[in-house]
Amino acid sequence: MMEWIVSILLISGSLFMLVAAIGVVKLSDVYMRMHAITKAASLGAILMLAAVLLWYPQWIVAIEALMVVLFVILTAPIGAHMLARVAHRMKVPIGEGYIMDELQDAIDRKEMDPDMPEEEKSIDAEKL
Repeated sequence: MMEWIVSILLISGSLFMLVAAIGVVKLSDVYMRMHAITKAASLGAILMLAAVLLWYPQWIVAIEALMVVLFVILTAPIGAHMLARVAHRMKVPIGEGYIMDELQDAIDRKEMDPDMPEEEKSIDAEKL
């Protein structure tokens, strides 16, 4: 029974990795590609590490697998956020179908209000 569970986890993890790879190649712009690579590849890696943990039930393997899962969970969203902000500041073209740009709206509001105190401008800049 354990072989089936490990096999299902490995196959589903590899399918998520495949979907992420296809998404990087096929999606139209940098924002959609980042979404594909951070979400699908992270889930695929976590599923594969769960399979390794089940196949090798030793405490050292569990510690290593959990450390890698924590690393992926903590770094993937932060990295994607930073890449998206850099792409936005560099004015990388976006694909069709985007309705609004909340980050640009916040930047425009800050620039349009000259009476805003300097402390609030710096706080707004940090939030952006």
